[in-house]
Amino acid sequence: MTSPSTSSPSPHALPQERRVVTAIPGPKSQELAARKQKYVANGVGNVLPIYVKRACGGVVEDVDGNSLIDFGSGIAVTSVGNSAEAVVRRASAQLADFTHTCFMVTPYEGYVEVAEQLAELTPGDHDKKSALFNSGAEAVENAVKIARSYTKRQAVVVFDHGYHGRTNLTMALTSKNMPYKHSFGPFAPEVYRVPVAYPYRWLTGPENCAEEAAAQAIDQISKQVGAENVAAIIIEPLLGEGGFIEPANGFLPRIAEFAKDNGIVFVADEIQSGFCRTGQWFACEDEGVVPDLITTAKGIAGGLPLAAVTGRAEMMDAAHAGGLGGTYGGNPVACAAALGAIETMRELDLNSRAKRIEEVMKPRLHKLAEQYQVIGDVRGRGAMIAIELVKPGTKDPSPEATAAVAKACHENGLLVLTTGTYGNVVRFLPPLVIGEDLLNEGLDILENALASVG
Repeated sequence: MTSPSTSSPSPHALPQERRVVTAIPGPKSQELAARKQKYVANGVGNVLPIYVKRACGGVVEDVDGNSLIDFGSGIAVTSVGNSAEAVVRRASAQLADFTHTCFMVTPYEGYVEVAEQLAELTPGDHDKKSALFNSGAEAVENAVKIARSYTKRQAVVVFDHGYHGRTNLTMALTSKNMPYKHSFGPFAPEVYRVPVAYPYRWLTGPENCAEEAAAQAIDQISKQVGAENVAAIIIEPLLGEGGFIEPANGFLPRIAEFAKDNGIVFVADEIQSGFCRTGQWFACEDEGVVPDLITTAKGIAGGLPLAAVTGRAEMMDAAHAGGLGGTYGGNPVACAAALGAIETMRELDLNSRAKRIEEVMKPRLHKLAEQYQVIGDVRGRGAMIAIELVKPGTKDPSPEATAAVAKACHENGLLVLTTGTYGNVVRFLPPLVIGEDLLNEGLDILENALASVG
């Protein structure tokens, strides 16, 4: 079962086609899964236990010779495609020079150049500085450290359905219990959770959502915490693990205004939504919100581990010398990869590519929603799109249908991810370089999967 793509491959590319030649997972993947079961901790799970041999552009090839259409991008990491030419070229050159010195011991230009790029790309024309880390959770945790150091306050406010990581502090910030927090407590103190403007599930309807949710959040902060005690308000401008929730228009600006009026550091967690994913460099730009600090990771380095906190220079400088950093933070090979990823984003205008992906996907998904009552909502921006599945005729979440749809997609050569606080959201994060033929073929497979579950 094969269908060729018309997209232009890079010099390192695999054929841009779906190819299913065995059951999925195939026999070689099953052999590797048995080895994993023996040697890898059970807590490290897999969405789809195919073992990858190569990946490029919009496809992932497994050890059995199957080639799957990629609607996951390693959870929004390989936005420039796997094995992007500029990422490979720059990272390979850096590997040949040196792999590590520790920036805190003997620094190097790549780290500084990444910080310069972040100062240019992130919202706002104020003076900015950055600190580089290894993961999104590390970035969020260090944003809290910076905010507390700057404000001399302790409380941190986050939102329902938010996800910020798996460290002890970021588990406290994260909303969802299973699988992220269950049995891992106690968690860090001085964390407070308030409502987010979730239009599909707002009780009085989406038209009232922004105003009412902002009023409730601000009231809770003021009465239960005290604005004068809050160091930081942290929010994903487009919520990721919570279900690709787009806060109702007007909510983010109102929360940012409240933070500014009360001397609170406003932190935009753009780890999943950043770097062209939503059709802007950063999702907060859609409503003109300029955060004080912005956390990034995932799409920043084309698949290599790198993260950053970027923000107002006076805030970033609040932490004492030696207070920020880490042995591997801003590794030179990861920095080189980031510069290659940013080069690719600029040269291919991946913001426009993301918008085009939305233009292709959204109308088809809305048409499917008219046909299949199991789809309760279609939402998202750019190449960060989702459908929320419910029991037909209600808004009751249907994680069973969600799992069945994902399974049917996987069996037919389409890699999709599920998400959401209620486990009932199928999310689509295709590489921004994917060909439109693969994109449409993936949607055909999704349509068949929906038909198979009714």
